[in-house]
Amino acid sequence: MKATLCLADGAIFHGESIGAQGERIGEVVFNTAMTGYQEIITDPSYRGQIVTMTYPHIGNTGVNLEDNESRRPFLTGFVVREYCPHPSNWRVRTDLNSFLRQHDVVGIHRIDTRKLTRNIRETGAKKGIISTEDHDKDILLAKVRAYPDIEAFDLVKEVSCSAPYDWTEGTWQWNSPPKTHQSTTLRIAAYDFGAKINILRLLVDIGALVRVFPASTPAEEVLSFDPDGIFLSNGPGDPASVPYVIQNVRNLIGKRPIFGICLGHQILGLALQGKTYKLVFGHHGANHPVQRLDTRQVEITSQNHNFAVELESVASEVDASHINLNDQTLEGMVHKKYPLFSVQYHPEASPGPHDSRYLFRRFARMIEES
Repeated sequence: MKATLCLADGAIFHGESIGAQGERIGEVVFNTAMTGYQEIITDPSYRGQIVTMTYPHIGNTGVNLEDNESRRPFLTGFVVREYCPHPSNWRVRTDLNSFLRQHDVVGIHRIDTRKLTRNIRETGAKKGIISTEDHDKDILLAKVRAYPDIEAFDLVKEVSCSAPYDWTEGTWQWNSPPKTHQSTTLRIAAYDFGAKINILRLLVDIGALVRVFPASTPAEEVLSFDPDGIFLSNGPGDPASVPYVIQNVRNLIGKRPIFGICLGHQILGLALQGKTYKLVFGHHGANHPVQRLDTRQVEITSQNHNFAVELESVASEVDASHINLNDQTLEGMVHKKYPLFSVQYHPEASPGPHDSRYLFRRFARMIEES
């Protein structure tokens, strides 16, 4: 079936439909990862966005039961150059097209994704619409331009859990079931702003009992769990659109050791009276170089964010710990007084390299030392 992608600047791409039928509007971004499309599709941080894969051949390993990073896909749309309808993998359970259709995700393939990526790189991320129902440029352009920008939405409440729960499963082991939590000596309270499952698994791997709390949970309720440490997860959208989260985190600073990833990092920046700003086209991929400033080592990292913390706005409170080598944006910070640190990138990967997994062990050491 014919499908059309129209951007807010008037660029239009005609291709073929994959996934569900209908119309979806969202912010169009690109992801440079060559593998891991299932993890990308199920990353809640993509809520409100249409994701374009720069790698041209997508779907060849199908979809399995183990690699989802959340309970379902939350992204708005999916764009690929060439969809593979005949997957081959020993773990495959269904094909990508059926998976997208099952979860009502509209997609498009057989378009020039290099041209689309070049558009975003040169002029920035922008709204777009995928439609299988209407292909008239003027009509589609009017719809997408009338749609609010992503900053207007509280996307966190759409992806967060609805009630607290305990997570006890560790990372997957080759040819054996995953490890499970064996000890209650370390208790971690994890705020779910759109948490990826592999983050929770790695927290279990450091010996933690992990209790996950909805994003709107008051700080007092989190502290009543008597956690040894508090984790702030990744998530979608503009951090400034969730003032209730910022205030809750502000009320926790100095009361327990805190570790934040991605949106959690940005929330900490705002809770410390700092500022955030929107990047031109964001960082989305599994190959971003980041320098660790204390050792000068370079980590290859997995990233997925459209906003960043302005270092100058928090310089009186924190020291920079990591810097992005592509554009010099702040990738990590450590508080000068309190046991608190955060990173903008994704040390849990999924997909991506494992260079930064040491940060979970650092969190455990920080809790022990405090």
